[in-house]
Amino acid sequence: MAYFAIGMALHSDGSYEDVLGLITDGLAWADRGDDERPLASKAAVAKARNRLGFEPMEMLFSRVAQPLARKATPGSWLEGRRVVAIDGTCLDVADTPENDTEFGRPGVMKGERAAFPQVRVVALAECGTHAMFDAVIGPYTDSETKLARELLGRVQPGMLLLADRGFYSFEAWQNANETGADLLWRVKSNLHLEPVEDLPDGSWLAEVFHSTNDRKREHPVTVRVIAYEVDDGRGPSEPFRLITTILDPKVVSAKRLARAYVQRWEIESAFDELKTHQRGPRAVLRSKSPGMVRQEVWGHLCCHYAIRAVMFDAARQTGRDPDRVSFVASLRIIRRSIAQQGAFPPSEH
Repeated sequence: MAYFAIGMALHSDGSYEDVLGLITDGLAWADRGDDERPLASKAAVAKARNRLGFEPMEMLFSRVAQPLARKATPGSWLEGRRVVAIDGTCLDVADTPENDTEFGRPGVMKGERAAFPQVRVVALAECGTHAMFDAVIGPYTDSETKLARELLGRVQPGMLLLADRGFYSFEAWQNANETGADLLWRVKSNLHLEPVEDLPDGSWLAEVFHSTNDRKREHPVTVRVIAYEVDDGRGPSEPFRLITTILDPKVVSAKRLARAYVQRWEIESAFDELKTHQRGPRAVLRSKSPGMVRQEVWGHLCCHYAIRAVMFDAARQTGRDPDRVSFVASLRIIRRSIAQQGAFPPSEH
């Protein structure tokens, strides 16, 4: 059933019977028998999914998913730091009373609500490989910043964490900073960043404070500020302001940090791979109950990670940048090959 949950993500437009048939073909060799066995009915599969629950799929993802990049993997490192990003996205789920109560749905114009409830996913992804290696799933009614609290405490020393301006708060910054990872976050224009020391590369040091618990500003945290504008040919744009824990410009210059921040968009590409190509554009998750929605989402995350791992291995063996390998082509090849006998390892239990 764990294979089935991943198979639903790989063949999101297939019926239960279609997915089960493909998975069964892939597993058949393990029985080493010649007799064909009848497939379980849709009702039996639904009951088996409920027996499995979502916790084993969450555990599977947490056990298997990890950063993939090696030292020589292009676009994955900045001065020995593994470049990762945090962001969130939402997925439409089946319009049932249970899902509506559990997850909620966005509002639209004139006080109306969207057609479908939504589940929110906040994830950490390795920028050089698009591998999402940690995630939190919650209702749409929980904000990205709320769900991110758990993830921010799980980044590791040796990482450089990129985040968009919506994630910054003093508490979130401190939570991530205490892990020993380095941070490079965009911040909003209303955050006061008065220079306390100008640096030779055009960046400067500033102090940030807890806005409510430190009214006298007696416990400052020093950050380095990089400010710049992007000329995209459409006229003046809002300036970018980045803050980082890398305080010494001799370690990484402001220009290199600004270039590195562009990598934050790689997690957006990873979400697009999962939502547009793997799940299908504008497709709605099929599960009718909150527990099965979570199981289905964890299945999608496991499936995306597995595809990205295969792509990484292919790129490494041919000496190519993983970004230059087509996700769409890889997905198509894996869908064709997954039903072949021997596609799954035999189980000893």
